[in-house]
Amino acid sequence: MGLLEKLKTEIVIADGAMGTMLYANGLASCHEEMNLLQPTLVEKIHQEYVEAGADVIQTNTYGANPIKLARYGLENQVININESAVRLAKRAADGNAYVLGTIGGIRDVRKTTHTIDDILAGVETQAYVFLAEHVDGLLLETYYDFDELIATLDLLREMTTLPIIAQVSMHEAGILQNGMTLNAALHELQRHGADVVGVNCRLGPFHTIQAFEGVRLLDHAFLSAYPNASLLDVQDGRIVYESEYDYFGRAAVTLCRQGVRLIGGCCGTTPKHIAAVKKHVAGMRPVTTKVEKRATQVFIQEAEPRLVETLHDKVQRTRSIIVELDTPRHLETSQFIEGAKQLYQAGADVVMMADNSLASPRVSNVAMGAMIKAEGVRPLTHITCRDRNLIGLQSHLMGLNALGIHDVLAVTGDPTKVGDFPGATSVYDVTSFELISLIKQLNEGISFSGKPLRKKANFSVAAAFNPNVRVVERAVARLEKKIEHGADYFISQPVYTKEKIKEVYEATKHLTTPIYIGIMPVTSYKSAEFLHHEVPGIKLSEDVLSRMKACENNKEQSTVEGIKIAQELIEVAASYFNGIYLITPFLRYDMTLQLIQFINEWDRSNKGVSING
Repeated sequence: MGLLEKLKTEIVIADGAMGTMLYANGLASCHEEMNLLQPTLVEKIHQEYVEAGADVIQTNTYGANPIKLARYGLENQVININESAVRLAKRAADGNAYVLGTIGGIRDVRKTTHTIDDILAGVETQAYVFLAEHVDGLLLETYYDFDELIATLDLLREMTTLPIIAQVSMHEAGILQNGMTLNAALHELQRHGADVVGVNCRLGPFHTIQAFEGVRLLDHAFLSAYPNASLLDVQDGRIVYESEYDYFGRAAVTLCRQGVRLIGGCCGTTPKHIAAVKKHVAGMRPVTTKVEKRATQVFIQEAEPRLVETLHDKVQRTRSIIVELDTPRHLETSQFIEGAKQLYQAGADVVMMADNSLASPRVSNVAMGAMIKAEGVRPLTHITCRDRNLIGLQSHLMGLNALGIHDVLAVTGDPTKVGDFPGATSVYDVTSFELISLIKQLNEGISFSGKPLRKKANFSVAAAFNPNVRVVERAVARLEKKIEHGADYFISQPVYTKEKIKEVYEATKHLTTPIYIGIMPVTSYKSAEFLHHEVPGIKLSEDVLSRMKACENNKEQSTVEGIKIAQELIEVAASYFNGIYLITPFLRYDMTLQLIQFINEWDRSNKGVSING
């Protein structure tokens, strides 16, 4: 009798965690490599699950794909590791259990590290091995990215008619990372050809049951559940799961009453957990009808209407000026606030504040943003991926929205090694691409985990653009990618040659997403050399360097020359772009005020006409 035939009339018991058991035996490295290095131990663990009552066991191949194995230098061992895994599982099963070839998900919140094509290439390799070794079915487990799971399922469905079990993982009970309900997701997996659909990992029995209460029985697929033993804890640096075996077994009964027919365990579960499941579900028959619990409808309020025009709308039709003013590196803030007020009153649309630029601590741009907003100044804050994990990023953004600060620039952030604390940890949970997407997800009223936020955020999201590269087309390709992720407009690094401005225009004129061209006046020859040689993403022309060197020993003349150079660049930039981004050096907002006045005079003389306006 095949697995699907058995599921028609019986509750089928699956195995529990392999990694937990290997970890308990002191093996903390690549668990899949143990198929080659410790085959006797792997086979023994499989046997323990069969002896505990498992009707189904899975191969030790969750991470046996080229992408994950590459972390250990084992990408050339994909075939050997998967072949060994199937053979060990089959020997342990000895005809008394079905063997499923396991393929694990790759992506979580991050989607830019690996393309779907790269992922599917690994899936195909694993699948060929499984099919050649005659497994009884395929198990797709721990998929947070639903698009990845659908693509994987579609590929495998073309390759085989064997049973396919497709399981998602959730951060929140009943809701996928993309905001989709579990019920909708499982029905979609059925539509794409999965024979068994369900969940595994991340959540313990309590929340897994809660998730299934809202799932309707399917017409052509069975339900599966592989919950963790419990929520995880960390004790003395080790991950542990607190769960009584009998509790896990009783929870399995409740899951089966919710329609689950294939029941096993994920992280933290052992043969004793599976034995408890076997004991408690003995004699149960699969349910054929159920009344699913209607999910509480969470009404998501629309974002509050903007009182001012977005920058990306304004710059499409007329001149727009962004001014950057760094927040202080000390606790005296009055000069900063006074500068912000003067710049805004002079004609800046926003005053932009970096997020600990050059990885050096400054007064929080959120705090300063709130302070200048109270003074009537419109703030724009940077948000870096460097300093905050996903928890901190979402909390930070929710706080900004609550304060009414809706203009943000999503950037990766300078590495900590360049700053005041080179030993500090850089987080980088996500890239700037993914951060842009996540901010736009908040604009839909959906948290990073997929949970509804009851209200839509109202962010206008800028992205960074570095044109100071040898091949500007590559930089433009990054812009196009950021547009795909939801960038509303771009702010460039400072440009110091007229030729570069024209080159940027030619390379980007096909884009409809507006660009603010960065102009930063140089204050002295020393600062010019520092910018040119030490600050990432900034390069000065030989002309600028020589002109600043000529007045190296005259501070006043250096300021005059720096402003003159900036004005010459502005004349060119203003002819091609409506957006001008002025970077204030070292809190010298007197220089920026002169440049704002120059732009206003230029516009009056030229009627504010730009080629892309």
